[in-house]
Amino acid sequence: MNKNSVSNISKPVLITAIFFVLISCSFRLNQDNFDKIRTGMTQEEVKEILGSPTESSSITIGGISGTSSKWTGDGVIITIQFLNGKVQAKQFSKSRDE
Repeated sequence: MNKNSVSNISKPVLITAIFFVLISCSFRLNQDNFDKIRTGMTQEEVKEILGSPTESSSITIGGISGTSSKWTGDGVIITIQFLNGKVQAKQFSKSRDE
């Protein structure tokens, strides 16, 4: 098999894999999974339910760390604030188009 035929096979496989990863993430973003998130859960526990966040920002001041993470997809936005790695607040919203 030459180099081009490997490359031609790899591109469709890669595109298909990326598609399934994106689809599986959006299926996690729903009211039922949001309701499973409880105050005091760790970031890892939340990731097990929702997957990795779409965006996240953190700050540490005087030994106290805060993180705001957002999951977006399929018209849903879930935002969770963590203090020292544990859920402190959460918000669920859906776009008005749905």
